Amino acid sequence: MELKEFLVKAHKNMYAKDGEANENQLKDGAKELVYEKEGYKCRDRYFGFDPFIGGEVVWEKGKLIWGMNYYGKILAKEVSAKKVYEFLKKAMNGVEEDRPFRGPSNFKEGDFEYVDESAGDIDDFFGVEKIYYKTIQVYRLNYHGGKVKK
Repeated sequence: MELKEFLVKAHKNMYAKDGEANENQLKDGAKELVYEKEGYKCRDRYFGFDPFIGGEVVWEKGKLIWGMNYYGKILAKEVSAKKVYEFLKKAMNGVEEDRPFRGPSNFKEGDFEYVDESAGDIDDFFGVEKIYYKTIQVYRLNYHGGKVKK
């Protein structure tokens, strides 16, 4: 398995799958999600709810190889945070290997639309994901990351 394939599986099986139901609450106040498969391990730790900040790190056979940091928040109160995050989970299930950072470039369902814009590749990237309710932007998350060498 390659890193891109693993990241897609990890993202679909961590927050996008059951979200908070899979979390471990850590002593320092962080919430943590972990996914392991075929020699890879991904750990996603974040703090807060609205706004929130966090990061993912990936190891291959015990060696740190990749990481991403993110910061997100609700921007408008036209719809509840709960509904926004429920929609976000659905959007994140559309993650693909050509952009394995967050969700697909675009996803729509009902009055919600998810838009993700990124630049770079798995080695070095940055991006922003947005959620719109009707025509109002209600959520934003900025992220960046890439491969890591010891």
